Amino acid sequence: MGLNSIDHVVVLMLENRSFDHMLGYLYAPGNKSPLTEQDFDGLTGAEYNQDAGENQIPVTKITSQTPNAYWMPLCDPGEGYQNTNQQLFGIDPTAQPPQPPVATNQGFVVNFATAIQYDAHTNEPPWPGAEPASIMGMYTPETLPVLSALAKGFAVCDRWFASAPTETIPNRAFALAATSQGHLTDNKNNVYTCPSIYGKLTQAGVSWMVYGYTQAPYTQMDFPDTRSAPAANFGRFAGFQQQAQEGSLPAFSFLEPEWGNKGNSQHPAYNVAAGEALISKVYRACRDGKDWDSTLLIITYDEHGGCYDHVPPPQGAAPPDANPPTPDFGFDFTRFGVRVPTVLISPLIAEGTVYRAPDSGPPHDHTSVLATIEKRWGLTPLTQRDAAAPDVGSVLTLDQPRSDDPLAGIQPPDVIPVTGAAGATLQQDDTPSHIQQVYANLAAKLPIPQTAGAAPAEAVNALTTGTQHSDFIESRLQTWNTMKTNPA
Repeated sequence: MGLNSIDHVVVLMLENRSFDHMLGYLYAPGNKSPLTEQDFDGLTGAEYNQDAGENQIPVTKITSQTPNAYWMPLCDPGEGYQNTNQQLFGIDPTAQPPQPPVATNQGFVVNFATAIQYDAHTNEPPWPGAEPASIMGMYTPETLPVLSALAKGFAVCDRWFASAPTETIPNRAFALAATSQGHLTDNKNNVYTCPSIYGKLTQAGVSWMVYGYTQAPYTQMDFPDTRSAPAANFGRFAGFQQQAQEGSLPAFSFLEPEWGNKGNSQHPAYNVAAGEALISKVYRACRDGKDWDSTLLIITYDEHGGCYDHVPPPQGAAPPDANPPTPDFGFDFTRFGVRVPTVLISPLIAEGTVYRAPDSGPPHDHTSVLATIEKRWGLTPLTQRDAAAPDVGSVLTLDQPRSDDPLAGIQPPDVIPVTGAAGATLQQDDTPSHIQQVYANLAAKLPIPQTAGAAPAEAVNALTTGTQHSDFIESRLQTWNTMKTNPA
């Protein structure tokens, strides 16, 4: 049957977790899938990093007995190109990687120590108990029952890498446009001018939608072809659930989590249990819907976010742009980012599959989503990166859809607030997340005529809380979509 049997590709992209951090112990200690006997590149328990005093800090398991388990690593690790270089090569963040850039992945603990010190002086300080060794905490299948059950019940990708060794928005750009146009930062002044997969699908007459969780999806502001797309292409998660139930999903659905420190994106150090609940809801919508037999659900994470992984990212990535713009930090985009968790879900996938691209070519990265969509619907590649990327069609090995449900009876963990000394509940401040700040600035740039009040750029500067940023973005997008639906 294969890829031609798939009429609906659904992608849920979460935030800032590495493969080892979320799934490294999936099949430990044997590191083979017991059903397929396929090798699995997970953790053995012998992995370690050195701290600043050259003490060996081993990986540890995050269990239900770990204090504030679902808030680990209790602090936002270092992100972006320079911090990633320190984590991978053990160099000063301002230094360039060695040539050739052979990573040891030995700088995570030292970098996290710096992150703790930095975050202590921000509006989002570390949770109690954060220490450099916290970055070596790894979740177990028992602690992440939903993600782990899906990874065991369908296919886990143990060689799926972020597209670039940097932070969120450039990697999300790669996932949807196969380039970040030279950007390696989540800079609020970065505006992408390239086409995306959404424009390709529109030109081919193939349906698509982007869904926010409870508010308008931020992806709408990312590319010219999404900013100009009809408002009907953007919805909310409740709409996705209804369409899945009715059997009216589009060909391509892209799901955003709820942004902000009280959301379900799983960005460190927000509550991972909330993301487990979201994953469960997405799967249930697909599994219980009328389109299930022809659906491929891809759950992935945009980047590692400073969380430890033991596999050095490979080189040999295809530079995306034939005529590249001047790149940030002089990076040539021939090196992939850190390995991230990715699970492929379909009733046409054999239980217990460990899936990776052939060693003879490039590994899977976020542009493999694009390569899969392009192959299924006969689209030409966007850039040289997705042209070289392996698709995931070969994971669909079954001739008939399965009828079993690997998540039957499995509930996500309770979303418990973080606690401090003597079990006292600690309250989260309504601090705006970095993503909310970036997209508030993008919302301010939407060409909406000003009627009254402060200019949009000035209004952004007056925002202080996450709720204010979220409301500002929502208001601007509602106005923008109304203008497109009812032009003057």
